[in-house]
Amino acid sequence: MSTLIELTGVDRETALRLYRQVVRLRRFEDKVYQLFLKGELPGTVHQYQGQEAVAVGVCDALGDDDWITSTHRPHGHAIAKGVSMRAAMAELYGKATGCCGGKGGSMHLGDPDVGMVPAIAIVAGGVSVVSGMGLAFKLQKSGQVAACFFGEGATNEGAFHEGLNFSAVQRLPIVYVCENNLYGASTAYHLTTLIPEVTERVKAYGIPAVSVDGMDVVAVRTAMQEARDHAASGQGPMLIEAKTYRFAGHSRGDARKYRGRDEEDIWKELDPITRMRDAILARDPADEAAIAQIDAEIETELDDAVEFARQSPLPDAALAFTDVYADPFPIPSVVGERS
Repeated sequence: MSTLIELTGVDRETALRLYRQVVRLRRFEDKVYQLFLKGELPGTVHQYQGQEAVAVGVCDALGDDDWITSTHRPHGHAIAKGVSMRAAMAELYGKATGCCGGKGGSMHLGDPDVGMVPAIAIVAGGVSVVSGMGLAFKLQKSGQVAACFFGEGATNEGAFHEGLNFSAVQRLPIVYVCENNLYGASTAYHLTTLIPEVTERVKAYGIPAVSVDGMDVVAVRTAMQEARDHAASGQGPMLIEAKTYRFAGHSRGDARKYRGRDEEDIWKELDPITRMRDAILARDPADEAAIAQIDAEIETELDDAVEFARQSPLPDAALAFTDVYADPFPIPSVVGERS
């Protein structure tokens, strides 16, 4: 991969917006890491550092009415789709003001109000769910598109193949976004798959696919614009394989002993934040002031989100039985009353 990001056709406003978004995602994750180590956040976290260009590039090309499904690593997807830092951070704290009322936590971030169902932690689980979303959009003739994020490890799940086959036959308005970060947990993809190019594997379903530099937010955005147009025009689904890399381990307990420091250093040279900043300044060095202002504004936004989460109330215990069924029925006080 080249370290140069091409800004041809990208105006200054768009370039600065994309830069702002990738930095917002990175700084959010960095702060979450610090808070988790301090014991302020319950549960565990699966972090997104390094992969920010994928979430930002995809979501920037989607319309407000388009939807996404996510994975066990959803923080970046959620914020890129429009979940506020306040709502995301409060959810990680398990507070009532969180985007899922404190019930979702790290692995189930989401908000239907911004077009994101709560994240699905089951590997390839989103592929099944997005099939229903895409079918609904097709039947309603709404013009909406659904984007499905998943890792390369999901391509070895049965749900992946069933879902893609169904959506291809039905010509559903879906864009599949494979975030290929080379490892399924601690196992290298090439050790589990004889055809390691996901774009090659989906040819069996007649789905067009493109491979893109997943560390280049502009390249991802361009690919997503084309894929969305394809899906929305009635031509059926399309797949984007974004070659990317997570700088953190699989989860917070992962010491990353299965991969070498030399490999990590090579990928860190492709840091999507550094590359975007360099591209903006190469075009106009005067934008250094704008970048500094963006960085400062993000720090203020992040500090506000943490304070908001800390001060927010815990959920009312009585709400534990809500959001369980689509049409809730009264919970009997005595088990025998069920008859």
